[in-house]
Amino acid sequence: MQSPESSPLLETRGITVRFGGHVAVDDVSLAVHRGAVTGLIGPNGAGKTTLFNTVTGLQKPTSGRVLIDGVDVTGSAPYKRARLGLARTFQRLELFLSLSVRDNLRVAGDIHGTGRRARRDLEAETDRLLELTGLTDVAHQDVSDIPTGRARVVEVARALMTDPRVLLLDEPASGQTEQETDDFAELLVRLAGEGLGICLVEHDLPLVMRVCSHIHVLDYGSLIASGTPARIRNDPAVIAAYIGTEDVA
Repeated sequence: MQSPESSPLLETRGITVRFGGHVAVDDVSLAVHRGAVTGLIGPNGAGKTTLFNTVTGLQKPTSGRVLIDGVDVTGSAPYKRARLGLARTFQRLELFLSLSVRDNLRVAGDIHGTGRRARRDLEAETDRLLELTGLTDVAHQDVSDIPTGRARVVEVARALMTDPRVLLLDEPASGQTEQETDDFAELLVRLAGEGLGICLVEHDLPLVMRVCSHIHVLDYGSLIASGTPARIRNDPAVIAAYIGTEDVA
């Protein structure tokens, strides 16, 4: 796992997003490092998805900058950010439900294969990621026929087909069983161990505390705390705004 002093793979510097008189994100600076899972938590409406949209280029910031591996991409289109190694999943499943699990991955490989991976390697990479993510047994089933929890993992596997360096996950454990969440936690740790930088938005606080080395907390668009899981768990401002008395050990 990379040290906090290493250069971040992804960085936001003073990102602010205003919609009319509403400030959705207010001067937020954070970093995602190679080989680490970074958490981004907070109440519904705190600005987490808006921040993700800004990082990926779907939302233009009112002010501030976004950098990928030191390159300023604030004015760049989403596809250019993807070419620099940025990938994400969404709160709502964005899959081809009438296609098989395998074909969902192959589509992503076809789109992003040029210059990234020779076409002849597409099938081998699909097989590798199906095995890595534990989806081999459902590879030939339509996505519409598998449980929501496993469909979330399909989205992660599809994002991995783009060969990212930074992966943004927006509530990926939603709908998962306890066993699926345990398996997913192991997957995240393994991916980080292979050098991927991961930013995780998730309401499952035990999962966040388990896999993240650093956590940022948003409330009403502002960053109210940043630190290790132990620090965040005991931060009075975080307890008051979000955690409350819930057991998140």
